[in-house]
Amino acid sequence: MGVISDIKTVKRKDPAARHALEILITHTGMHAVWLYRIGHFFWRIKLKLIAGIISKFARFLTGVEIHPAAKIGKNFVIDHGTGVVIGETVEIGDDVLIYHGVTLGGTGNESGIKRHPSVCTGAMIAAGAKILGNIKVGSYSKVGANAVVLADVPDYSTAVGIPARIIPNEHVSGAVCSLVNKK
Repeated sequence: MGVISDIKTVKRKDPAARHALEILITHTGMHAVWLYRIGHFFWRIKLKLIAGIISKFARFLTGVEIHPAAKIGKNFVIDHGTGVVIGETVEIGDDVLIYHGVTLGGTGNESGIKRHPSVCTGAMIAAGAKILGNIKVGSYSKVGANAVVLADVPDYSTAVGIPARIIPNEHVSGAVCSLVNKK
């Protein structure tokens, strides 16, 4: 999960990203992810105040709020990140792409440890989507712009609308949701 891998992933997923130096200097979504990783390190070693300060600094700097306790896999890209909110118990697998204005949050009605969504490997979440509660967005699924997702999205499916309805992709099968390894 290095800087070079992150830059290559942004280059692959963002057609507007022209070269590595531009990504390194100007890609605020990537800056937010890098600051999250620093904050997450402090969260894991039980220095939660420092983790929280880093998280708030990242929000101020980038417009992206990622709770330092969230679990995020490798090659995660936030494109046009302003307004992205990622809650405390969110789990995100590898190779996930999200756009601006996305909320991975709770409904306010949950109790217990897991209150936020899990987003599996290869998923894409379009601008303005709201994914709320302890639900799963399956591997290689897509969530359409401004969709409000309140129930699980199966692997290789698309969720659109308010509330979201599921459009299965019948041409593929066999995916298994992959999430960040739990430590």
